[in-house]
Amino acid sequence: MKKDFYEILGISKGADAAEIKKAYRKSAIKYHPDKNPGDKEAEENFKLAAEAYEVLSDPQKKAKYDQYGHQAFDGAGGGYGGGHGGMNMDDIFSQFGDIFGGGFGGGFGGGRSSGPRRTKGSNLRIKVKLTLEEIANGVEKKVKVKRKVQAQGVSYKTCSTCNGQGQVMRVTNTILGRMQSASTCPTCGGTGQLLDKKPANADSQGMIQEDETVAIKIPAGVVDGMQLKVSNKGNDAPGNSVPGDLIVAIEEIEHEFLKREGENLHYDLYISFSEAVLGVSKDIEAVNGKVRIKLEEGIQSGKILRLKGKGIPSLNGYGNGDLLVHVNVWTPKTLNKEQKQFFESNLGDDNFAPSPEKSDKSFFEKVKDMFS
Repeated sequence: MKKDFYEILGISKGADAAEIKKAYRKSAIKYHPDKNPGDKEAEENFKLAAEAYEVLSDPQKKAKYDQYGHQAFDGAGGGYGGGHGGMNMDDIFSQFGDIFGGGFGGGFGGGRSSGPRRTKGSNLRIKVKLTLEEIANGVEKKVKVKRKVQAQGVSYKTCSTCNGQGQVMRVTNTILGRMQSASTCPTCGGTGQLLDKKPANADSQGMIQEDETVAIKIPAGVVDGMQLKVSNKGNDAPGNSVPGDLIVAIEEIEHEFLKREGENLHYDLYISFSEAVLGVSKDIEAVNGKVRIKLEEGIQSGKILRLKGKGIPSLNGYGNGDLLVHVNVWTPKTLNKEQKQFFESNLGDDNFAPSPEKSDKSFFEKVKDMFS
């Protein structure tokens, strides 16, 4: 179901021409492609706002829409006059030059209908492997990438089809009369330029491939599979262009001792039966070096010790996670004669009999606490 035009622009049905124009200008600025590069949702909202304005700014179309809604424009003639189905960015900038001119256009690179479109080169993608320590502290990585750039000495000439404008005008007949609009030049693809002189080492578009070392600043707290963007470090494109981006995929190297769960870390600590009985101090592996902890006498296997703030920093800056130490009492599998006699002599001793207290949590309660 098509969205209501008044709802798209955020105005009431009784809005006058000035209010409609003001609301459209506000939406156009918010979703302008120069302000939201690569954002498909913003581009779609930008087109919807243009479609709504095209109808509501025309008294005749507005009257039809107010009476019949979207059904007033269904059927022959292709829709509203420009029609969202066939409307592209060039159509919008051409048709609504009064909206995008002046302060608006100047605020976003001078507007789109006044000259050729700057094409963007393709993106490059790489994978960067990080240790848990690097993830916890943030790191700068220097990587070598192969980029396509314009060759030294290459030159481009003005496209004769569009005279360097990147657009060609077209006139279409609609049920509401003849309408003039602009479309991307089919010869130059909107750049307004064509290859003129090409160095011997360049390809058919005047490009060569070069190695470049790129420094990538990776913030603390990234996760496996996350993608970071380094602007303008992708491939160049021919003619009047801007480079694409370098997309960096994060791969986390598994730690030998620590297991990650979001911002928390887990560590399995194994102690002997004697250490559990007598108590002991132990060095725990953490992302920023070892941490010494003291285990109380009579500590039980399955006990979980929480070390506050010893986990991974939040990517949003909300502090650090915790380090959860899981205590496991290791039971010896073989005993010598004297050791065996000692335990046999204590089989009937009440002090060695299991006697859990109410404060000793069950396995399921411990799991619940871990995720709370």
